[in-house]
Amino acid sequence: MPEGDKRAAEMRRYAAGFVTRIASQRLPLDYSVASLRVVDFLIDGLRRGSSDRARADTVLTGLGAYVGEVLVRRAGAVWVDLDEAQRAYFGQSVGVRMPDGRVWNPLGKVVNRYEAGPEESLATFYLTLPGRSRACAAL
Repeated sequence: MPEGDKRAAEMRRYAAGFVTRIASQRLPLDYSVASLRVVDFLIDGLRRGSSDRARADTVLTGLGAYVGEVLVRRAGAVWVDLDEAQRAYFGQSVGVRMPDGRVWNPLGKVVNRYEAGPEESLATFYLTLPGRSRACAAL
C-alpha cells in the first residue's frame, strides 16, 4: 500500500492481510500484547538482514499496521485519518486515537524501532502507553 493511499478505514483489513501473509511462517501474531515481543524480534531480524530501510519498508508498514491494530483491539484505540498538521508531524496519513484523545503513530513507532534498535521496544511502548482505556490497561 503506497504511503499516500493509507486510510483509517482500510487499516484493519491491511493488518489482517499482513498477518495472513506472515502466518505461513508460523509466527504467533494473534493481536495479543505479548505478540509485540514477536514484532520486536522480527524487526531485529530485518535490521540484521539489511541496512537498507527502503527494502524493508513493505514489511515495516505491515508491522506498523499490526501494532496499530493491537492498540485498537487491546487498548481501546480507533484508527483515524490524520489532519494536515498531524501528517506533517508524524509523516504518516493514519494513526490511532486513544480513549483519552491522544493520537499515536504506530507506523512511525515501528520505523523508529527499526532505526534505533531495542531501546525502542514496541512491547515496552505498549506497557508504558498512556491513554489506554481502564478495561484494556491490565491486558
